[in-house]
Amino acid sequence: MTRSRPSGRRDEQGSALVELSWLAIILLVPLIWIVISVFEVQQGAFATSAAARAAGRAYALAPDDATGAARAEAVVRHVLADQGTPGQRARVRVTCDAPAGNCHVGTSVITVRVDSGVELPFFPAILGKGAAVFSLDATHTVPIGQYVESGSDDGEGPGR
Repeated sequence: MTRSRPSGRRDEQGSALVELSWLAIILLVPLIWIVISVFEVQQGAFATSAAARAAGRAYALAPDDATGAARAEAVVRHVLADQGTPGQRARVRVTCDAPAGNCHVGTSVITVRVDSGVELPFFPAILGKGAAVFSLDATHTVPIGQYVESGSDDGEGPGR
């Protein structure tokens, strides 16, 4: 006994595999993009935080404000490159709460803020103009102690 199939219907055997394959591709590609984007943003956040911390230290250890600002800028570029984000742009702002107008005297508080952004990878151009940028910022505060070593007026060091 043989079964006869109706001529109007086609065999659907194996179509679930094709549908599952297309569904997996349609769902997997955006999921992979989201995961890669989250990792890029997290890497940028770690780099920005490390840059702010290092810039605060560099500024506080500098002999004067002008040298401190130059060192802070250089350190931010170096730390971002060291963290694996060499193309990440950053803006450094240094403010200080100092009683004498000099950030390097006792009881002053130096605050360094680093603003940067991370471009999301493989961002589709159809969704907007150019690459999408995720903004990041980090702040680090360095208090200068009350008992700070200062240079003597007569040019002699402590051991002379």
